[in-house]
Amino acid sequence: MRTNSIINTAVKALFALVLLTAAFNLNAGTKDEIIARMKERLPAVEKLKDAGVVGENNLGYLQVRDNSADTKNAVDTENNDRKQVYAAIAAKNGVAAEVVGKRRAIKIAEKAKKDQWLQDDKGEWYQKQ
Repeated sequence: MRTNSIINTAVKALFALVLLTAAFNLNAGTKDEIIARMKERLPAVEKLKDAGVVGENNLGYLQVRDNSADTKNAVDTENNDRKQVYAAIAAKNGVAAEVVGKRRAIKIAEKAKKDQWLQDDKGEWYQKQ
């Protein structure tokens, strides 16, 4: 049952990502490459979040909660793609990329699984209940 829940959550997250990419000002190749990379990384990202070594900060980015070099590399790679996504959406909508990231952080927090680490708007870390 839990596996189905995880799969459903992952599918919903990917669907949301595809919807977000409709707003991209990037060329199709770049957009498709970013989607493919993020989709491929999703299981590893979820595993890191489930283990509590990575959290979602209030700016819409992953943040390392331990000092593992492998974890930092995975987080940096994911955040680089998120930054491109947020910048493209921001440019299309005439807002700052930071605004897009903060809005995305709210959505991520709403969909986060129990016990995953999140950061509130004041910068305090908490585990979702």
